[in-house]
Amino acid sequence: MGWADFAIKALQEGKAVTIKPTGNSMKGKVESGSKVTVEPIPLDEIEIGDIVLCKVKGRQYLHLVKAKDKGRFLIGNNRGYTNGWTSAIYGKATKIEKPKKKKK
Repeated sequence: MGWADFAIKALQEGKAVTIKPTGNSMKGKVESGSKVTVEPIPLDEIEIGDIVLCKVKGRQYLHLVKAKDKGRFLIGNNRGYTNGWTSAIYGKATKIEKPKKKKK
């Protein structure tokens, strides 16, 4: 089981989902704790630079599409690291809301 199993299931059923990913690998594009709306998308509509919910080598990511080649996509974070090639893309981020700052 992974952190986005519920979202992947909903996307496979054609439903949009909202997730709150954590971590700093996408800092500058998706801040940790942001509210992200992800919608199903046909693979032929995915472009380089899109933020997608995907699976690479068994791990789930909300990362960038860095390159594409014949139905496969190179996935990586916003810090220069690449995770690998995949065709397991479940949806595209269509709305990103930064987390609310905590009041002191």
